Amino acid sequence: MTEDQLHNLLLDSLSTAVILLNGQLKICYLNPAAENLLAISAIRLQGMQVSQLFDNADGCVSSLQEALNTNHTFTQRQAPLTLLDHDPITVDLTATPLQSGAAKLLLVEMQPMDRLMRINREEALISTHDTTRNLVRGLAHEIKNPLGGIRGAAQLLSEDLNNQPELREFTDIISAETDRLCKLVDRLLGPNTMPKFALVNIHEVLEHVAALAESETRGSIVIERNYDPSIPEFYGDRGQLIQAILNIVRNAIQALLIKDKVEGEAHQKQATPTIWLKTRIKRNFTIGKTHHRVVCCIDIVDNGPGIPEEIIDRVFFPMISGRVDGSGLGLPIAQSAVHLHHGLIECKNKDGETRFSMYLPLEQTEHMNKPLTNKTPG
Repeated sequence: MTEDQLHNLLLDSLSTAVILLNGQLKICYLNPAAENLLAISAIRLQGMQVSQLFDNADGCVSSLQEALNTNHTFTQRQAPLTLLDHDPITVDLTATPLQSGAAKLLLVEMQPMDRLMRINREEALISTHDTTRNLVRGLAHEIKNPLGGIRGAAQLLSEDLNNQPELREFTDIISAETDRLCKLVDRLLGPNTMPKFALVNIHEVLEHVAALAESETRGSIVIERNYDPSIPEFYGDRGQLIQAILNIVRNAIQALLIKDKVEGEAHQKQATPTIWLKTRIKRNFTIGKTHHRVVCCIDIVDNGPGIPEEIIDRVFFPMISGRVDGSGLGLPIAQSAVHLHHGLIECKNKDGETRFSMYLPLEQTEHMNKPLTNKTPG
């Protein structure tokens, strides 16, 4: 084996994407990892300007040209790039000037960071969810005990006021308000029974939710389906999955109705209020620290006004809502239900759409799919 062949073999074996550019920033070589990252073959890229690789390459190309001109290594962490097929990627990028005789070359290394950033984000979301649940459980315990005492005292006082109906009205108010607070705490805690796992067809669950939504909106909102029929049944609690998806869909409905009313009053031309339900299979997917061979991804997308950026990172916290009249409990309850299935819900605004993505592992059996503990303290 010649020295050049050995060099090519080593570069081809690297997991880091490597691109070699000439003095005009044209592509001379790229390894298989770069082909996979850029989703295009080396044959098509050979001789192409590096600026043609990305939709938003102006800033990156300027930095590469400067590195070549000054003969200094250039590094950019978490550089956002958009591929030719409009897919966004985030990479750690390092450009190293090289000299081959009289020719100047630039070696560009790109390490994809999207997966690592998503794993870190999910770990933080799961950790925050667990911390919040523990806090809510402790707080609920401290609230419910005195509420029971207050209600009992109000009942005893009411019995002593049989001949004074004008005063019993106040004890009735105390009892009603303590009951309301107890129900609020119970909603914060979520289901107080262990989930009942059985084989579930996720499309049957989605159709059930869609039927409820269409009945509630009476045709004022369009619901589009885009299902992957290859998704198999899996073990889950049908009732809790319905509740989780329904909470998200109802949030979307309320957002769309508000947007429709505001734009109608302003006499603006508006897009048809629409909710999209989409299912897909994702392979070799990591949820938190756990790698799953295959998961079901459920996307619930609406073209409403979106979630305010200042709260989008906190929408799964209790009592956080983007609506004035919102309780802020629907999304935390949905996250808890999916968490019991070892899954996760993510949320983001993009291009005038709000997207909730629900990930549920599929490879589990009835024995493996034991729910995470969700006991309510006394």
